[in-house]
Amino acid sequence: MTKKLLLFIVLFLFGIEIASAQKKPVTGTVTDAAGGAPMAGVSVRVKGGNQGTSTNAKGQFSITAAASDEIVISYTGYKTLTIQVNGRSKIDVTLVNDVAQLNEVVLIGTRSAGRVKLETAVPVDVVNVSKAASTTGRMDLTDILNYSAPSFNYNKQSGSDGADHVELGTLRGLGPDQTLVLVNGKRRHSTAFVSVFGTRGRGNSGVDLSSIPTAAIDKVEILRDGASAQYGSDAIAGVINLVLKKNINQFTANVGYSGYYDPAFNSGKSVVAAQYPHGGAIDGNGITIDANYGLAVGKNGGFLNLTGDYSKNGKTFRQVHDTTYSNPKALGVNTSRRANGDGSAETGTFFFNNEIPLAGTRTTFYSFGGYSYKASDDYAFSRNFSARPDRFPTTSDGKIIPVSGIIFNTPDGESYYNPIIQTHNTDVAVAAGFKGTLGEGWDWDLSNNTGNNKFHFFGEKTFNASLNATQTHFDDGGSEFLQSTSNLNINKHYSKVMQGLNLGFGSEYRYEQYKLFAGEEASYKNYDPTGVKAPGSQGFPGFQPSDVAKQSRSVFGAYVDLEADVTKKWLVDFANRLEHYSDFGYNFNTKLATRYKITDNFNIRASAGTGFRAPSLQQINYSSTFTNVQGNVISEVKIAPNYSPITKAAGIPTLKQEKSKNLGVGFTFKPIPELSITTDGYLIKVTDRVVLSGQFSAKDSTLAPAFIAALNNLHVGTAQFFANAVNTTNRGLDVVIDYNKTIGQDRFHILFTGNFQHMTIDKVNYPPILGTTPELKETFLSDREKKFILASAPPQKLSLNPEFGHKNFTIGTRFTYFGKVVIDGYGDGTTLLPTVKADNGSGQLPDVYNYSGKVVSDVYLAYKLNKTVRMSIGVDNVFNVHPDLAYVKGAKLQAYNNEPAGPFDAVQMGSNGRRLFARVGFNF
Repeated sequence: MTKKLLLFIVLFLFGIEIASAQKKPVTGTVTDAAGGAPMAGVSVRVKGGNQGTSTNAKGQFSITAAASDEIVISYTGYKTLTIQVNGRSKIDVTLVNDVAQLNEVVLIGTRSAGRVKLETAVPVDVVNVSKAASTTGRMDLTDILNYSAPSFNYNKQSGSDGADHVELGTLRGLGPDQTLVLVNGKRRHSTAFVSVFGTRGRGNSGVDLSSIPTAAIDKVEILRDGASAQYGSDAIAGVINLVLKKNINQFTANVGYSGYYDPAFNSGKSVVAAQYPHGGAIDGNGITIDANYGLAVGKNGGFLNLTGDYSKNGKTFRQVHDTTYSNPKALGVNTSRRANGDGSAETGTFFFNNEIPLAGTRTTFYSFGGYSYKASDDYAFSRNFSARPDRFPTTSDGKIIPVSGIIFNTPDGESYYNPIIQTHNTDVAVAAGFKGTLGEGWDWDLSNNTGNNKFHFFGEKTFNASLNATQTHFDDGGSEFLQSTSNLNINKHYSKVMQGLNLGFGSEYRYEQYKLFAGEEASYKNYDPTGVKAPGSQGFPGFQPSDVAKQSRSVFGAYVDLEADVTKKWLVDFANRLEHYSDFGYNFNTKLATRYKITDNFNIRASAGTGFRAPSLQQINYSSTFTNVQGNVISEVKIAPNYSPITKAAGIPTLKQEKSKNLGVGFTFKPIPELSITTDGYLIKVTDRVVLSGQFSAKDSTLAPAFIAALNNLHVGTAQFFANAVNTTNRGLDVVIDYNKTIGQDRFHILFTGNFQHMTIDKVNYPPILGTTPELKETFLSDREKKFILASAPPQKLSLNPEFGHKNFTIGTRFTYFGKVVIDGYGDGTTLLPTVKADNGSGQLPDVYNYSGKVVSDVYLAYKLNKTVRMSIGVDNVFNVHPDLAYVKGAKLQAYNNEPAGPFDAVQMGSNGRRLFARVGFNF
């Protein structure tokens, strides 16, 4: 870690010290056409060059430019202007509001200088992060994007171990690791964490977007199309590019508060509140403080932009209030997870973005990166003495040893404790490179991007019962992932070939390393010679020495990308990429995309291509032994790495790459200047998706003898594996309708986004010895696990966001519809498919939870007090809507048999209810 910090400091100082040469300055002021107010943070750059700057708090800028140059003035939410210098030394500019971003140039999905958003060959969303964050109490980027982009989905996990502590989003209903994330166009490293619980991304890893402060981001570009032929592994569903701010001479800061007011399910309001821990009437209280400042470096458009961010949010506590059986909105006491709700977290991040043109050259040095630290704290399942006294510290005659602040007593005589899972999530990333132009328009970019994530588990307020009460805090171990990517990109535009031809080609080398480190001995060992006491840290037993791993691999790739304006109306893009992985060999992908202008305001577009995702080092090497609660049965479960003797004895092949075929077709239509309509259909077929299997027991006599022997030899009761188990097809339609109109000082904006998708499981790839009976097939990939895959996104997600502004005042509302989601419970284990016993004793009922479609309504109000201060207040989920209760009608006594052991699964809008927020922004 010391070496990484030294590298970070050296690159930081190097960026500041490089000087640049002087040129003739051009100055000016940028103002808002609606009210004449000066605009801070507006991007000002010389077209076709490396010089760039942004306006200060007074809307002023200064940039060096030749008399024949063109200056491009752009700001998110306003129309971009290109102005001839014509030898002038002062240029004042007025920008017209254009919230619809109809003319915004996007860089993602193309190797050329960029395309106007509505004229790209594939669909791209552009999200103004600062604006989106100011109109909601949602703090994390992942949560903000969930309500800003049509096919982006995210659900906060609860009761799912480490999955509660990361924010992994998905595109187009696929897994979180099937979307590539870039920062300033460079590949971002993934988290070291692997999700083994939770309704989202089970068995997957991915990029934790919460490690990047929203205040550092200018905009987010979301490419909704497969792009492996352009960018490599992971880009099956699409690509998310985070564009960092370049502002200079401007200081911005924000202070925000949010909290949940949920009188319907706050645990403190329950008639049996004494059974549960709880907070106040408003819980989950969160604060966020961020600041951003940019300063000029040299005299040729260099800059250094800095961002700091701090946030802290408290826990939420949710239970059903009424326990009266006859009440359809009532459920019994939740003894499985008394502390049901979201965990708490405290996060600090620092980010920088730096560019410096080198003196007397056409070369620019650039660097960016940052550091993030997040400490999270969440409750595990409850331990009840009446059910499992072996999990408690006891005297020699079996009586509980009281431990104040950990073991609690209920009015009905039960004793319990709630183990706490803590994580320390540390993230460091630095990218640096040079870019420039050689000869007659040969643009080049040479860089290295290195990132590292460390995910460390701890057990708090818990016990290793075999040690009794001598220790209540444990180091459980964790994992670490390093990724270092070096690439060279070359582009050449031929303006005289057809109507313009762009040739892009390049190569990339990537090194990856994954480590899994053990916890302290007390976190997993059994110190009870009789074997009666439960071993290990309750809640999350530590990783054992037998789990330890340190594996690496290297990847080399090369690509060619041709983008041709065949005519003034017809655009064709053809890309090919070849990659070689040191652990599984070669992979080749291709993509063809095209756009044709039927009229000046109506375009049709289509794409077809192949894609892939390499199995992550996390999936190949992850290993863990833990105590699992499934259908009220407690067992020791081994998640065996891909190379384990257990895995080989089970007939699980070596993990290979997932492969995809993508088709897309759509149109863009701009019937009037204020209105744009885009519609894009897609078909994504993925084969050999990597998932986590079910649990195979050594007591199952139908298993192959060699497999049973391998389990018994390693003293493993049950085992599960990562496998290329599933082929899926996802069909969908994205719709975006954007209307924006300014009349005098009044602004009208209506945005509708919709995603309609349907996924099917085409085939399950059973290993020969694990697919011989219906029971073994159900164990390998159960109907319940299939439902989790299919529930990665609702079948419909629709959003309507009308907004009105007058001068410095803005009011808006947002309606988001989440379609019906169906998830299976665990069942009681008495039948092949999950069923539970009917309360009246009449038989078994399917353990299926139907979460009907529901609408969430947000409202917000913003007011700019003066040139310096802006404030906003509002309510997310103003009507306090929740998912339907997770129980089977006629089987209430079997409630809480779901993933988080709570009233709801992590679906749709989540379980926390109404959220109040206030935010104050400063601009100097």
